[in-house]
Amino acid sequence: MHAQGVWVFVEHLGGEVAPVTFELLGKGRELADDLETELAAVLLGDGVRDFAEQLFRYGADKVYLIDDSVLKDYRTYPYAKGIVKLAQKYTPEIILIGATTLGRDLAGVVATWLNTGLTADCTELSIDKTTRLLHQTRPAFGGNIMATILCKTARPQMATVRPRVFPLPEPKPRIGVVVEEELGILEEEVPTRIIKYEEEKGPGVYLDKAEIIVAGGRGLGSKKNFRLVEELAEVIGGVVGASRPAVEAGWIPYAHQVGQTGQTVRPKLYIACGISGAVQHLVGMQMSEVIVAINNDPSAPIFNIATYGIVGDVLEILPAITEEARRVLAGQRGVR
Repeated sequence: MHAQGVWVFVEHLGGEVAPVTFELLGKGRELADDLETELAAVLLGDGVRDFAEQLFRYGADKVYLIDDSVLKDYRTYPYAKGIVKLAQKYTPEIILIGATTLGRDLAGVVATWLNTGLTADCTELSIDKTTRLLHQTRPAFGGNIMATILCKTARPQMATVRPRVFPLPEPKPRIGVVVEEELGILEEEVPTRIIKYEEEKGPGVYLDKAEIIVAGGRGLGSKKNFRLVEELAEVIGGVVGASRPAVEAGWIPYAHQVGQTGQTVRPKLYIACGISGAVQHLVGMQMSEVIVAINNDPSAPIFNIATYGIVGDVLEILPAITEEARRVLAGQRGVR
């Protein structure tokens, strides 16, 4: 049977669809249009039918729905079985899944059971209209290069994408078709049980929600100097971020790390201080609206994506910016 259609797995928790689902629907809409095929959302759960209308507004033409009490809580086996059953019946060309904790657990199992390939943590997806192949771009070799991966023969082509890599599309009034299928699995067949949930209390770092991030890298030279980043962030109401070398040096906890092995962010303003711009860092922040880079090396890769670049000693420039920001903000408060 000829494979067709782009599918997006719908991740949800606590009665809400995860934002990464809408981001993937936006990108999926582009891919489906390039292939001149339909975009479908794959919705599994218990009592989740009402999500369908929302999925249509974000671009889905169709929703494949399996609504079953066995799917009340996420467990790998029944969710993977459900997706594989749908994929074997309707043969999609492409399946996209969010590279979240849940998505990473699910995607590998689904790909294995479907005997197909999977590209994880993609930063870009595009279609070759001649071959209909999905070009899946991701960092490789420790984040030193960007590799484009193709799945030439097996179908579906599968990829996971981290949250905030793609923009959130604008919802539009749309209607679509809901296709309901049965799971066909009894609770007794599922090898795992959810005993209880315990909410983990994190370190209180919310890089993913920050509008302003001030990030420091190896160029700061020491933990003492890294305090300059924290001071600027405090003055302008930002959140502190860091490159992998700064975290590995012990200057700041891992929760602040931005990049391939940290968090992907999309703030309105990202100030990169003493960060050279290795690929593994750029993939985590390159979609920021405005990027200000401070580095003493004029050929540093960070300047290739910076909106504004300052070439000079970060240890001299940072205190000057902080002092000027403090003066301007104090003046604004005085005017009020």
